Amino acid sequence: MKRRPDDLVVFLGPSLPAAEARRIAPCTVLPPARQGDVWRALSLKPRALVLVDGVFEAQPSVWHHELLAALEAGVAVFGGGSMGALRASELSEHGVVGVGRIFGWYRDGVAVDDSEVALLHADAEHGWRPLTVPLVNVRHAAELASKSRVLGRAGAKALVDAAAGIFYQERTWPRIREAVEPAWTRPVREAWDAWFSGGVEDLKRLDAIECVRAGAEFVSRAPPMQPGVRRNPSSLVRRRRLMEDVTRVGSRAVDSGRVMELLRGAPDAEAWAEAGLRRTLLAGWARSLGLDATEEELAAEEAAWWNERKVRASRREAFLAANGLDALELRRLCEARALERLALKHASRLLPDGPSWDEALASEARMGGQWEQAARALAEADDASDEGE
Repeated sequence: MKRRPDDLVVFLGPSLPAAEARRIAPCTVLPPARQGDVWRALSLKPRALVLVDGVFEAQPSVWHHELLAALEAGVAVFGGGSMGALRASELSEHGVVGVGRIFGWYRDGVAVDDSEVALLHADAEHGWRPLTVPLVNVRHAAELASKSRVLGRAGAKALVDAAAGIFYQERTWPRIREAVEPAWTRPVREAWDAWFSGGVEDLKRLDAIECVRAGAEFVSRAPPMQPGVRRNPSSLVRRRRLMEDVTRVGSRAVDSGRVMELLRGAPDAEAWAEAGLRRTLLAGWARSLGLDATEEELAAEEAAWWNERKVRASRREAFLAANGLDALELRRLCEARALERLALKHASRLLPDGPSWDEALASEARMGGQWEQAARALAEADDASDEGE
């Protein structure tokens, strides 16, 4: 099976240079994830997503619902190193795969504060270069120094405590060394300085490498994509995704919010909205009454939908993408159509003394003028028949 770089999408920033991730495996590297970025990345049809770095504070962080939507679409999600470790620890029971030491610390409660992975870094133009030291890297250095008998238990704890007391945007190794100095004896300070001069490992970088490798290994095994657990996101989540997603037309990604703006101004916008509302309300009503579309009814509805579109099988995937759909969303819409049909089929039972099929047909034809047209046609036919006698 031919691999595409988009099979593996990696969100990276200060934890690991993009070029290094691409040396590990063919992949598409995107900047640290913001809220909505994972939804937008799904338009690339990846087989696996690797979340390492993500924004916070000034911009909304990547949403849990986005990662759950990826899992539902059958996309494997790996998290580690930084924001990815946080989200993986929060969503591991839902199927997000946590990778690395930092993930383990959050999972096991060793690290509890989100800010432990935070650091100040340069912008994209300067390769997201780290400017300060995250607390998780200090924890790692303290552990290594303890194993090397450079620091005892109390000395290692003092190092972590001193680093934790410095705001992450000001946390540099010289500031940490200055802060911990009163807690260390002179021999400890000298031992640390000698050991530290040999360099310390960057744990976030190591975990990021492991996370990219895990995603690449998954993709290399080429497992068939299987839809995950079906979810029913809240209306808030659905509306946010509707506006923040992208629609892929060929190689171009168009913001869904711009598409919606154009649709709102269309002459038939109100009629389209009313039809969509009617179908959604009827489907919801049918569900509340215990009606459920069978697999056969869903398959028939989907086949009918494709037949109405008259789209060749070879173009169906591109057609779905250009309409902001994937197979899961199409199935959801066809389920609503099937439930709408069931609700109409059972209309006489759904209301006290409810309408029959004939009554419904007559009421719509009378309002739409088709009743008059039919009656007039019949009258004219009768006149013609009378003249012929």
